Amino acid sequence: MNQDYIIPNAWSILEEGFDATMVKSSESLFSIGNGAMGQRANFEETYTGNTFQGSYIAGVYYPDKTRVGWWKNGYPEYFAKVLNAPNWIGINVQINDEELDLHACNKVSNFKRELNMKEGWLSRSFEAELQNGIKIKVETKRFLSLELDEVGAIRYAVTPLNANAKITFSPYLDASITNEDTNWDDQFWDVLEVHQNNQQSFIQARTMKTHFYTCTFMESRLFVDNEEVLTDCTNEKTDKTATCSYQQEINQNQTYTIHKFGGYVVDRNHNKNELVAVAKDVLDKAVSFGFDALLEMQKQSWAQIWSMSDITIEGDVKAQQGIRFNIFQLNQTYLGTDATLNIGPKGFTGEKYGGSTYWDTEAYCIPFYMATKDQSVARTLLEYRYKHLDKAIENAEKLGFTNGAALYPMVTMNGEECHNEWEITFEEIHRNGAIAFAIYNYHRFTEDYSYIPEKGLEVLIGIARFWHQRVNFSTDKNKYVMLGVTGPNEYENNINNNWYTNYIAKWCIEYALENINTVKTDHISDYIRIKEKVNFTDEELSSWKKVVDNMYFPYSEKHNVFLQQDGFLDKELITVADLDKSQRPINQKWSWDRILRSPYIKQADTLQGFYMFEDHFSTEELERHFDFYEPFTVHESSLSPCVHSIQAAKLDRMEQAYTFYLRTSRLDLDDYNHEVEEGLHITSMAGTWMSIVEGFGGMRVLNNTLSFSPKIPKEWKSYSFKVNFRNQIITVNVTQKGTHFEIDGKKEIQILVNGESISVSPNQLVTV
Repeated sequence: MNQDYIIPNAWSILEEGFDATMVKSSESLFSIGNGAMGQRANFEETYTGNTFQGSYIAGVYYPDKTRVGWWKNGYPEYFAKVLNAPNWIGINVQINDEELDLHACNKVSNFKRELNMKEGWLSRSFEAELQNGIKIKVETKRFLSLELDEVGAIRYAVTPLNANAKITFSPYLDASITNEDTNWDDQFWDVLEVHQNNQQSFIQARTMKTHFYTCTFMESRLFVDNEEVLTDCTNEKTDKTATCSYQQEINQNQTYTIHKFGGYVVDRNHNKNELVAVAKDVLDKAVSFGFDALLEMQKQSWAQIWSMSDITIEGDVKAQQGIRFNIFQLNQTYLGTDATLNIGPKGFTGEKYGGSTYWDTEAYCIPFYMATKDQSVARTLLEYRYKHLDKAIENAEKLGFTNGAALYPMVTMNGEECHNEWEITFEEIHRNGAIAFAIYNYHRFTEDYSYIPEKGLEVLIGIARFWHQRVNFSTDKNKYVMLGVTGPNEYENNINNNWYTNYIAKWCIEYALENINTVKTDHISDYIRIKEKVNFTDEELSSWKKVVDNMYFPYSEKHNVFLQQDGFLDKELITVADLDKSQRPINQKWSWDRILRSPYIKQADTLQGFYMFEDHFSTEELERHFDFYEPFTVHESSLSPCVHSIQAAKLDRMEQAYTFYLRTSRLDLDDYNHEVEEGLHITSMAGTWMSIVEGFGGMRVLNNTLSFSPKIPKEWKSYSFKVNFRNQIITVNVTQKGTHFEIDGKKEIQILVNGESISVSPNQLVTV
């Protein structure tokens, strides 16, 4: 059974009533971030119950030495760990010298937690009776500032309800933290100095091995019934912690409040020898604004983000909550302001998967950022891979490839492969294809070709060289084949001729050849520079062409479909509908051996190819393949339901499309895969956006023209979204009666609606 304690609401994630069994799930679901840092929704006060403490700084990682049963040549030396950073949110609270701890209270009532997505803040309120008999009301609010992205702010208020009480607030910094996810239980942090100066505290620490220098900081202000009180603090420090304690006698029904400002400065952005001075400046600025002004700025920053990226759904509050939660978390994770960062699969919500970048960015996230931000954000994501091209060539060399062949990593922090499951590290090479496809997708959507001669062509050549070397010629089949691979469907490892991998390899080589010719014709100086740099010859290009013309694709005449891989029909083809529900999810119930021999598909594989290369196939072919493969798909990857939703909508199966949409949009909120306590599925959230815009909205770029084929689930009265297409912002509003188009730009635009050309002019509503 899926969880259902999150209350449906259009703009907020709401939890009512304290349930200790849901604490870790809520810590994930109520996570906050601002692109530069993020944190799980841990309680500020002491909590001795089951919890997963997590604070994270963007781009700061630790190379945890690979741990495997036995070593294979080519294994990465390390698995990059997203680092649990020093904790700055902590505030120990004592009432008449008894620690406030919801796990130990006599009674907790009126517990409510809210993540307000519209304004970007997290709040919590509750009443508690402590073991000493004192009853209190607590109200907290916190946020990570988008405007000052090195700082966060907390307002924590306590009201004694049945007696006067001595209340002690002890805000602290703690650098003794450890990772939940670690191979060898290493210490990841080296604490350099703990420094206190009146109200301010600083901990300077550096990561082991990678030597990122950080300074964690805090400063507080105190209030009684909203009037600031100037009170002395008692400073205390250990070699890894810094605490300031404030004590006040508070009358019954008076409110004692602390405003705590904290955060991180990092040597990724500042001189490592000046971090304390920088932190002081950051604190001075934050404190001079104060909590309320910073919160007002936060509301304005989020209003600006929502003005472009919001999707409204009328008549279905769970669907509305789902899409906004996905859009909100994507924007909390990555805002495109730092070219060295990328979109990690867990964002700032947990440590699983390690690394900051998977193929998810290119296959799923770029369309979202391309259409809801300025196109420069998408270009920045492409340039991230260009900067890592040398490392991709190095990765391929470690596996025996030559001549500048590039294999982009499955998981990376700095371009170097750091994933150590051999069947994925060595075999899930389709990731190379997604990186080339993103270049194509960017050009198709933005019409900005300049990236390809400037940078992209070198990436395409490196990838084409890899595919050319990775295939081998089968004299038996008289075709080029690809052996020992794992496709997107990780429930089939080390198989031969995965259709999706073979298809995208062929396409990558074709696309590289096509762009070499275009750059030669239209950008001759770039062509000469690239030819000299990467040293390709006409003979090399003609050998690529042979692979393109003679690639093998497994096909079943009986079923009239491309086979997912050579041996797919050798399996016992029992559909998911005939699988006992008690066996699901199979990845938690079955041995890996049993999964690998089963016909069950973790995520779209052949259908992933039909999604990316939709214009290569007829609708009839899509329908045939969808009907063959979907019944075997268990959707145990977060990346699966969105592709199926888009394709079901194209096939006019709106009920199925809607079911898949709900699954992708509420994957974490309803905890479909029973793992949300480990963190959220950030990158698949972009697929939820695609489900509406590309699925229900039918948005495509056809013949260089923006095209829509709008459909609407029967459960909805209407939905609307905006896309930034070539610096023209188009609003699409779909109702049960028709579709309305508006443009925010200076010139009219021609679009296709259900195949017919429509002209939309500025300040004019067009209804179809």
